Amino acid sequence: MNKIDLPDFMKYKDKFTQSGFVEKISRVAKRAGARFVYAALILFYTLQSDKVSIKDKAIIIGALGYLISPLDVMPDAIPIAGLSDDLAVLIYVLHKVWNDVSDEVKAKAHAKLSQWFDEDEIDDANNIFENTDDAM
Repeated sequence: MNKIDLPDFMKYKDKFTQSGFVEKISRVAKRAGARFVYAALILFYTLQSDKVSIKDKAIIIGALGYLISPLDVMPDAIPIAGLSDDLAVLIYVLHKVWNDVSDEVKAKAHAKLSQWFDEDEIDDANNIFENTDDAM
C-alpha cells in the first residue's frame, strides 16, 4: 500500500453506533470488497469480546466511527479512492489488535461475508494483510 497519512480517527469515536455500522457495511459491501468488509467485521466482532483491553476497544471504536462517519478525509462517494482512507484505518487498527482476535471472531466474520460475497471473493479476504492497495 502506498504510504497514507492516517487521519486522527480517534476523534470519530463518538460517531460509532452498532446500527450505523450495520447500515454502512450493508450499503458499501459489494463496492468495498470482501477484504474491506472482513476487516470491518473482525473489528466489529472483536469490539464485542470481553478478551480485548479497554485501550484496544477505544481504537476500534475510533476506527469504526471513522468508517461510518460521512465526514472523513476522502468522501465515500468518490469512486475507488473514497473508501481507501477507510481501508487504511481498518488495516492499521487490525494490525494493532490482531493478536487479540480470536478464531471464533474470525469465523463469525467469515460466515457473515457469505451474505454478500461468493466463495472466490471470500477466499480473497483470507489474505487480509496482503496487497491491501489492490483491495479497492
